[in-house]
Amino acid sequence: MATDCLKDIDVVVLAGGLGTRIYPVLKGTPKILAPIGGRPYLVFLLSWLKNFGAKRVVFGLGHLAGAVSEFLEKNPPKGIEVTIVIEDKPLGTAGAITNVRSEIRSNPVLILNGDSFVDADLCDLVALHKAQKSEVTLLCTNVSDASRYGTVNIDSGNRVSAFQEKTTNSGSGFINAGVYLFTPYILDEIACCGSSLEVDFFQKQPTGRVAAMSGEYTFLDIGTPEDLARAPEVLGKYYS
Repeated sequence: MATDCLKDIDVVVLAGGLGTRIYPVLKGTPKILAPIGGRPYLVFLLSWLKNFGAKRVVFGLGHLAGAVSEFLEKNPPKGIEVTIVIEDKPLGTAGAITNVRSEIRSNPVLILNGDSFVDADLCDLVALHKAQKSEVTLLCTNVSDASRYGTVNIDSGNRVSAFQEKTTNSGSGFINAGVYLFTPYILDEIACCGSSLEVDFFQKQPTGRVAAMSGEYTFLDIGTPEDLARAPEVLGKYYS
């Protein structure tokens, strides 16, 4: 059911990655424009965000930024204000957030990776963030093989107790799904932490500071050929 929990929350989409793993498939196409069922992934992403009431989206672009900018200019999303910020050089996830900092107006702000998708209810995430009175809340999903991602340990109070690095024998577990709610104060901390949000910020947080919503959600890593191939089945229902 469509809701409007994001109507007053800026959404930042980080889409400046090089796309090394998916290059043999996409060649010169940026990951966020990866073709899925005849439409770019960006179309599905914006439709999904609009379903939660999103009104303003800031794109942090880098590699192949021109193609994304051109697509948005020719296909402006109805009912959503779009702002584009382009980095001069690869800045990493934390650096990319800092690069768009001046365009963020809301408290909190929703930040997500533009090369992955998780079919969670973002209004539930916003509700948890408010209920926990949290400075930072992340979305986690359970996967059968967490070795590619590293795992997140979450306690019974919906707080992160530890971030575990990647291991070759991790099996199933909860992973960081690349969707976050941050207060402006946290954005200032991120600006001083280094280039990697995952390593330089999250792994250095004290136990219990970070809130987390976890569940059994469908997760797509658009940057891998395997997940790109199954994306049409997962994302088809989100286009309207």
